[in-house]
Amino acid sequence: MIWRLAQPLVAVIPVLVVAWWWLRQRKAQASPTAIHYSDTRLFAGLPVSWKVRFHTLPDILRGIAWGCLVIALARPQTGQSQQIIHGQGIEIVLALDISGSMEATDFAPQNRLEAAKAVIGDFIQRREFDQIGLVVFAHDSFQLVPPTLDYSVLRNALSNIQLATTQGIADGTAIGLGIASAGNMLRSGTVASKVIILLKDGANNAGDIGPMTAAAAVAALGMRVYTIGMVQHTSPTSANVQEDNVDESTLKSVASITNGRYYAASNETDLESIYSQINTLERSDIEKQIFVRWQEQFQWFAAIGLLLLVIEQVLRQTVLQVIP
Repeated sequence: MIWRLAQPLVAVIPVLVVAWWWLRQRKAQASPTAIHYSDTRLFAGLPVSWKVRFHTLPDILRGIAWGCLVIALARPQTGQSQQIIHGQGIEIVLALDISGSMEATDFAPQNRLEAAKAVIGDFIQRREFDQIGLVVFAHDSFQLVPPTLDYSVLRNALSNIQLATTQGIADGTAIGLGIASAGNMLRSGTVASKVIILLKDGANNAGDIGPMTAAAAVAALGMRVYTIGMVQHTSPTSANVQEDNVDESTLKSVASITNGRYYAASNETDLESIYSQINTLERSDIEKQIFVRWQEQFQWFAAIGLLLLVIEQVLRQTVLQVIP
């Protein structure tokens, strides 16, 4: 919330009034005319009534009232700032493998899927103006969230992702379908820069679209694909670790065809480093302008000032009346 006075020069009025009053007082003091009155010491010790104690209240109310009216004339306003974004930005679709092999716990203390979700969530958090979508794939592919700026919806969908086997979905790794689904999401976008970040841990063994065919198709549409292979730790200690069968040559080829890059990750630290690098490579060229929509608030001060003037006059004519 922002405050301002639309007519700040009006605030000079009280200064002029005070100056006029001060000059008038000095002139009165300089006048030779003197008024003689009785000795008020005769009233010393008499009880003081509440009317006497509050005899200055009408003057105080009048001063506050005039202050409110001056503020009203200065037109106080409140405003909400709004950011207008200019520039192309980037559209990104995150394609995540949810096949059964992602249950391997060589990314301890989490399995591969949970480690990937944690790092991807941090990646989303670091983006500001880019539309991001989400695709998951196993034997088939599924479009979860179309490219959006509502990152809270995106992170909520990401947190609810489970392994295909847990959801009763046919197991497998359809890399081509994952790329094709992500590409279909990006086709309708008007942004010039379109990126797919594909993370998987197995070889392509499902789907009726091959990885190279899908890569060539998205490349023809001007999309880049960054591929990340989750490989088995060199010294697995868990019995739940599955055989490392990542087809790195395929992932490298997909990245090469689309002018992207291939990355290998053997632990969560590697994943964090990879997504940090991609975050640095894919930056939005954004220009921000801040506009403020102002709303008038003078009516509140005017109403308070007028109300206080009415109360002041009522007091002067009734309980706090002063006889000249």
